[in-house]
Amino acid sequence: MEEFNDTINLGEDVVKVLKGIYDPEIPVDIYELGLIYDVMINEDNEVKILMTLTSPNCPVAETLPMEVEEKIKSIDLVKSCEVEITFDPPWSKDLMSEEAKLELGML
Repeated sequence: MEEFNDTINLGEDVVKVLKGIYDPEIPVDIYELGLIYDVMINEDNEVKILMTLTSPNCPVAETLPMEVEEKIKSIDLVKSCEVEITFDPPWSKDLMSEEAKLELGML
């Protein structure tokens, strides 16, 4: 059970880090924006993140996934991190959290 708790705590740490990464064009973090589709952590503390971008020609298409990977790798318990970009389903404003919509004046 203890290992399970470690994974839960690590998952929370990963989310905290993701909430500290911002899309440079929008003053909302990538987690609240709905760009993170899935966070998978195996028993070896290898993290895989499935994410999208606001558009395929997003100016940070090259740098944002690398930033996510580097920041997640900097978490002590994380052994490795792989970031996969998908546009299926494509990002839409519906994926944003209430908090993000509020921040952007969309509510």
